Amino acid sequence: MERKILLYKNYFRDFYQSIGDGAQRKVDYVLDMLKTKQRINEKFVKHIRDGVYELRAQYDGNIYRAFFIFDGNNIVMLFNGFQKKTQKTPQSEINKAIKLKNEYYASK
Repeated sequence: MERKILLYKNYFRDFYQSIGDGAQRKVDYVLDMLKTKQRINEKFVKHIRDGVYELRAQYDGNIYRAFFIFDGNNIVMLFNGFQKKTQKTPQSEINKAIKLKNEYYASK
């Protein structure tokens, strides 16, 4: 069973287009795992809170993150992404992801 990946507005698309080809390939690799695997190593996906997860991709010494949620059993929604510069995920980015999750469900 393969999950569908849907994009909410242009948040993820804008982030994805702003990173280089190598980083895009690494993000694509993790997305492919998300679509097909039931369990994924925490190196690639981590639950943050309130049903928000963080996709994690590392390329060329840089760490890229994108938030997503599961909507039902098959659909993964991707939200904002960013290049991580510190060890801890910034609270402002987590708050933004939760706000977007709530906005997404309100618009359904």
